[in-house]
Order: sequence, then structure tokens, then C-alpha cells
Amino acid sequence: MPFSDVIGHERPKAILQAALRHDRVAHAYLFHGDDGIGKRLTALRFAQTIHCDLEWPAQGPDACGGCRSCRQIEARTHPDFLVIEPDPEQTPSTHSASSGQARSASPEPRRGGQATPQIKIEQVREIEHQIIYKPLIGRRKICLIDEADRLTPGAANALLKTLEEPPAHSLFLLVSSRPAALPATVRSRCQPLRFAAPARTQVEAALILKRELPPADARFLTMLTESKIGVALSTDLKAVRGQREDLRMLVSPNALQSVTTLLSAAEALHKEQRANEALEWLARWLRDMLLVRVGADADSLLNADQLGELQALARTLSPEAIVDILSEIETIQRAATRNPNLQLALETILLRLREATPASRVSV
Repeated sequence: MPFSDVIGHERPKAILQAALRHDRVAHAYLFHGDDGIGKRLTALRFAQTIHCDLEWPAQGPDACGGCRSCRQIEARTHPDFLVIEPDPEQTPSTHSASSGQARSASPEPRRGGQATPQIKIEQVREIEHQIIYKPLIGRRKICLIDEADRLTPGAANALLKTLEEPPAHSLFLLVSSRPAALPATVRSRCQPLRFAAPARTQVEAALILKRELPPADARFLTMLTESKIGVALSTDLKAVRGQREDLRMLVSPNALQSVTTLLSAAEALHKEQRANEALEWLARWLRDMLLVRVGADADSLLNADQLGELQALARTLSPEAIVDILSEIETIQRAATRNPNLQLALETILLRLREATPASRVSV
């Protein structure tokens, strides 16, 4: 069953199924929570359940996943299932209602010359023109707005007018990892459903089953992604292990003994645009060292397979020194949107780490 394909989120699923069972579906929902934890997948499964061609099973409302309507929603070709999402590579869609989709307009620039994908007013107006018509073959006209926090002010105002007086047959499913970025007026007209990351055991079991990973690799990916199932399922395990090995060398005794080695490494990583990546891995390594220093269980460590090395390094640093360096990394990461000098920031962290490690002070 499609709802069982959603890992975790038992409470939101139960609320949605109860609403269907008692015919009390709201006209708009806001699915909010961290990125990559299953919000959008739940919205798709909810839409499939509403439009499924088969009778719901005895245990509760759910979709079969295999009928024509379920397959069309999965493929985004159902005439009564509309999707809006940011897409910087597309121009405003001229698709008809039968396409079931509305694509984004041209991107707007942001700092650094890159494009910020946004949902433009033209996309919302296109949906408005389609949503007023009654469903062609389904029970409702459903519009899924992915990354709804990327609505431009004009688009949000246009959507608000529809949410204030929605057609009786309409259903809006807004998905967002930054609900506070949505206007309060839009949020107030949606029933909020909060999503939290699934339990670690659930994610590990899903990775073992879906990706056929050994338990140790499933555990590592789960810890690395903080149980964000969507991220864990798509992360390249070999690549992230390679990143860890590259950047673990920054905290090796040999590297810490030489200022020249540290500065050269920071420069090379900056040129490769990996300074942020290096800071993140250093933070993970330091968090593990802090846990080792305070006697935490090895099962709580991301790098549990490197326990011996963590213990050796942790003995050279006080908990206070580790906390201070971690705090500085977090300050740098929070300021990332202001385009700091990441090479200088990485150099500073590495030299702070060197200075805090007594064994490294004997050589320059």
C-alpha cells in the first residue's frame, strides 16, 4: 500500500486517513518539517488515496498504487492533480489542464551570480484558471505546491485569494521546510501537519531493504543524514566515505604538526570549493571527539568505526577546547549567506585546532 511506503510519520498519516474516513478533509494543508524526510511523498500518497480507482481496504483509507489513477499521479499526468514547484531551468508553462503540471518562470538572480528558484505569480494564476473547474475523473481537484516557501510575494498574494474562497472541490497541499518564510495569512488558511525525521531504526531498516546495504553502512548513512530518509536513500555512500577519508587527514597528528601543511590544505580545499564541506566534516569529527571525551556510548558516534583514533585525539583536547572550536565553526556556518572568506575561516579553525592540541606545538 502506498501509505506504508512512507517511512515513519505515523501521526500525520493517521490524521489524513481519519479525515478521509470521516469525510472531513480540509481545503488546504501545510506539510512542514526538515528537508528530505518524506513530506512530499506523503502528499503524493494522500493524493493517490483520494483518487484511487479501487475501494479502500478494510484497515483504512489507502491507495492501491497500481491502478490507472495512482500511476497517473506518480507520473504527474492525472488531469485532476496539479503540481507547482520551483524550477530555474523552465519558463512559465503553457501546458493545458490535462498536463497536470505548472512549471516555474525564469529564475531571479541571487548573490554569487546563481539563480534562486522561485514560484512566480504566473504559475499560481495558471493553477487558478484550472482549479475553478470541477474534477474531470477524480473526486477532487488537487494542487500540490512543493517548496511553497519559495512563492514570490505576488504569487503568495494570488494564492491567498484562492485559499480565502476555495472552490468546494479543491484541495491544496503546500509542502515546505521553511514555513516561517510563508506569509502568516497563507499559513493561517492551511491546516498544519508537522513532520519530524523518522526513528533511526526505521531509516536503517529501509536502507537495508531498499538499497541492500549492510547494517554498518545503513547505520553510517542514517547518522550522517540525521535520519532524513529521502537524503539517505539518494546519498552516494562511496563518495561520502571518500570525503571523510580526505578530510580526516586534516586532524591527523602529522597534519597538525605543520602550519604549512594546514594552510596549503585550506587553500587547496577553497580552490576546489570544498571549504564548506571541510568545515562540516570537521564539526562532525569534533562532535564525536566531544562525545568520546565525556564517555558517551559508541553507538552515538557517527564515526564509530574510527573509535580508536577518536579516543587518541580526544585525549589531547579538553572538552572546553572542543566546544569552543565547534562554536566557532557554527558561527562561520551561520554567516555563510554573507559570503565570508571561507579559506580564511578554514585556516583559522585548523590553526585553532593545532594550538589546542599540545602534541602539535613542537613543530612548525
